[in-house]
Amino acid sequence: MSDTITRLDQLESLYGEANEASLLKEADRVVPEYRALIEASPFAALATRGPEGLDCSPRGDGPGFVRVQDEKTLLMADRRGNNRLDSLRNIVRDPHIALLFLIPGIGETLRVNGRAAISVEPGLLESFAVEGKPPKSVLVISVDAVYFQCARAIVRSDLWNPEKHVPRESLPSAGQILATLTDSRMGGEAYDKGLPERQRTTLY
Repeated sequence: MSDTITRLDQLESLYGEANEASLLKEADRVVPEYRALIEASPFAALATRGPEGLDCSPRGDGPGFVRVQDEKTLLMADRRGNNRLDSLRNIVRDPHIALLFLIPGIGETLRVNGRAAISVEPGLLESFAVEGKPPKSVLVISVDAVYFQCARAIVRSDLWNPEKHVPRESLPSAGQILATLTDSRMGGEAYDKGLPERQRTTLY
């Protein structure tokens, strides 16, 4: 007997039926309660897929950085990053996306599945300007499904407990990682020293 699950019937036999609440909580639109969660969230993970595979990237700004235009449409500015464009390259070729919203101190997370388009409409870009700097593009997300995820993962991880915060110096720094991967052609102590200021001046 194999120790690897390879068929849906094996999987369903192992886990049993989904509980009723986990199915009833899914909506095909942003209801007012889900809107409240989106507008309170300062962070989301954006998942996309393309010919090269999957990508998941962090997105964040002040609470409500993802704008609810209507019950079937979300808007999210693409703020400055590293210009790898992994997510955007995927969206150009496959519009399907998923979002996972987190709210500091709250156990429940919110999941959104849908399809995204990349807009460069001038008025829309300007409406997302911060410090006079508009984003280069805005994701216009058509909502297919919205549902909250229960708090078990957050509770198990004790994610929001400040006593569990990991000291930054206990882990490799960005400069140390780059130095290792580039045989010290990039990174190192000087890179780490200048990083906070570089980040501060390039947030928007």
